[in-house]
Amino acid sequence: MQCHQDQEALIPRPRGALPKACAAALFAVTMGVVLFLSPERLFGWVGMVILTLTLGPLLHGVCLLAEEMLYHSNTRKMNVAHGLAWSFYLGYLRLVLPRLEESIAAFSATHQASKLGRGSRKLLILVPLNANISHKLEDEDDRISFFDNLPNNEIDRAGVRGRVYKHSVYRVLDEQKKAHECVVEYATPLLTLYSMSQETSAGFGEPERRQQVLLFYRTLQDILEHSLECRNRYRLILLNDEHEDDPNFLSKALLRHLQQQEKEEFFLPPQQEMGQQFDSSLSAPPSAPPMNGEWHNPEPMSREPTLMFSLERPQPLREPVENTDIYPGRI
Repeated sequence: MQCHQDQEALIPRPRGALPKACAAALFAVTMGVVLFLSPERLFGWVGMVILTLTLGPLLHGVCLLAEEMLYHSNTRKMNVAHGLAWSFYLGYLRLVLPRLEESIAAFSATHQASKLGRGSRKLLILVPLNANISHKLEDEDDRISFFDNLPNNEIDRAGVRGRVYKHSVYRVLDEQKKAHECVVEYATPLLTLYSMSQETSAGFGEPERRQQVLLFYRTLQDILEHSLECRNRYRLILLNDEHEDDPNFLSKALLRHLQQQEKEEFFLPPQQEMGQQFDSSLSAPPSAPPMNGEWHNPEPMSREPTLMFSLERPQPLREPVENTDIYPGRI
């Protein structure tokens, strides 16, 4: 009972009818005084009151509009997407991305037929510009099919013991019907943006929604680029809705990003390979013989600085001794 009373004391109560009653009483007294002192000017005062009641709110609204346009227009567009991006990072990505590599390794160990290559060891996050998200990727593209889920990650979160976080693995077919597997999902906060645009009370139309999606993408990208926990564990994919007429647009976009990150991260051009071989030859021990023009060093030497201590006892300094045997005539 005491706790309930404390909560009622903290929560502000709504305004009652007392201010309205006081205003009505004050208005009645004022009109009575005016009618008693100068009855002939009553109609002038009534007209002045009506003009004040109508013109006052109009001028107040104009002032508020000017203030919004000058000081708050950019911040109030930013608040929605900015907050959603930080919430998506702090409440989800920062928790699951550090465990992604371990989950993929456990998945590959239990699925021998899996084709999760080196280029698909990241979480592909889809960000469509129209914010229209399908709950099943296979409904968007017939070349995409659900394969299986990664092992669940259970994290104690906000009083929930063992809250489950999971990712889904999809198979994507290319034009040669070759399957490529990847971990992919939509950015969940876009569901909020799309739902807000469908509610008239939110005052959030389609042009504002598109702008918010772009701001969400830019903010999330900036956050993840500065996050040490999520670095090299994700890939943001911005989907342009101008290609909705292509039924295989989504699969082509996924394959393009998979091939791109495969080449960028694991392909070394010949010049870079020669440079690395040259560096390894410099760090190889002298006893490593060259074979076929190349240095083979299974374990490159560490470049970390180390301290070396001598076990010999320090020797006293000696004065240089002149050798008089060579020139006997000199002392």
